[in-house]
Amino acid sequence: MTYSLAELCICAAAEAFRGDGEYMVTSIGLVPRLAASLAKSTFEPGLMMTEGEAYLVSEPVPVGPRGDYKPKIEGLMTYERVFDIVNRGMRHAMVTPVQLDRYGQMNISIVGDYDKPKTALLGVRGYPGNTINNSNSMFVPSHDVRTFVDGEVDMVGGIGYNAARWPGGKQPRYLDLRRIVSNLAVMDFGGPDHAIQVISLHPGVTFDQVQENTGFELAKADEIGTTAAPTDDQLEILSRLDPHEMRATVFKGNPTGAAG
Repeated sequence: MTYSLAELCICAAAEAFRGDGEYMVTSIGLVPRLAASLAKSTFEPGLMMTEGEAYLVSEPVPVGPRGDYKPKIEGLMTYERVFDIVNRGMRHAMVTPVQLDRYGQMNISIVGDYDKPKTALLGVRGYPGNTINNSNSMFVPSHDVRTFVDGEVDMVGGIGYNAARWPGGKQPRYLDLRRIVSNLAVMDFGGPDHAIQVISLHPGVTFDQVQENTGFELAKADEIGTTAAPTDDQLEILSRLDPHEMRATVFKGNPTGAAG
């Protein structure tokens, strides 16, 4: 069976939403959106999705030009309702941080010293409130030491499992970091003190390769598996969710996911 690295990552990222039920999904970027759409189309039909618009849809809206496709609207999702859901911890976001550290603290704000950064980026956007109030997972397309940084991220925009950063010294009620999917591996926060641990390696990738590209020591799951290949059914669904094959642009050259 032939599949791409992007398709492997999408299917692995979809697993982050397993068990969510009637949660609202915020998926930032192509891979997170297709991952959430695949989850809703298969094992989590109750996921609430707006696809960045004002309406809830009963089925995921395909990405790219829609042609004759009409979104299947089943309800209104106003800003007021969004914030009500956020405050009740009923949302799962999948994002792509610029930097990530051992305890899941995320940065999309600056690179370098805060007072004189090398690069100024987006600010913190919704990361502080999102990570305090909601479940979060991550897609990282380039697994390297610039993203998985030694020590602490240059600016903590998204809270993680570093107790020194918790408001009032108490763990936020809804803090829940789930899964990280990178171009090398799948990770979660099941290590000591919720540190990042590797739970599966993509085909042809070794743990040493992942560690060499990470700025901190990674924990290992008791059993590290190989990331599951997409099934024929999943690939068929992805062809409907992404009819213009935008997923082929995620990684340069659209490499295969079955390397090695």
